[in-house]
Amino acid sequence: MWYHFPVPPKIRELIRELKAAVFEDRGGKGSQRNLRHPSGVRITLSGSTGSDAKPYQEQAVRAAIARVSK
Repeated sequence: MWYHFPVPPKIRELIRELKAAVFEDRGGKGSQRNLRHPSGVRITLSGSTGSDAKPYQEQAVRAAIARVSK
C-alpha cells in the first residue's frame, strides 16, 4: 500500500522565495542564514540548504513576505 505525504520544501527553496521578494542574504554563522529586506524586516533560517524546511520555518517565511508585500 502506498501513502502520499506532501514533500516539504528545501531550505534553498525558501531562500529563493525570499530573494524573489527582494530580501538580501547577509550571511551567517554555520548553517544559519540572515536575510534582510530594505524595509527593515529580518528573518533567520537555520539548516543546510539541502535540508527539509520545518513547518515553522515555512510559516515564518510566508509571514515575512506578507509583511513586506503590504
